[in-house]
Amino acid sequence: MGNKIIRLYEVESKTGLSSSTIYLRIKEKQFPPSVNLGKRAVGWLVSDIEEWIDQRVKISRDIKKVE
Repeated sequence: MGNKIIRLYEVESKTGLSSSTIYLRIKEKQFPPSVNLGKRAVGWLVSDIEEWIDQRVKISRDIKKVE
């Protein structure tokens, strides 16, 4: 089974993050890295983004349980 690649505008839409925040978090190793699609084009694997979102939800809910 293949994996779909999405572009930055879709990543922004799915995560609610701005492009600058996405690239900052990639630099800090807190966000999935992009996949090089060509000289001036990158994308992200949908599975990586969905996994990142799932992790954020879990972390958020675990923090609320502690409070």
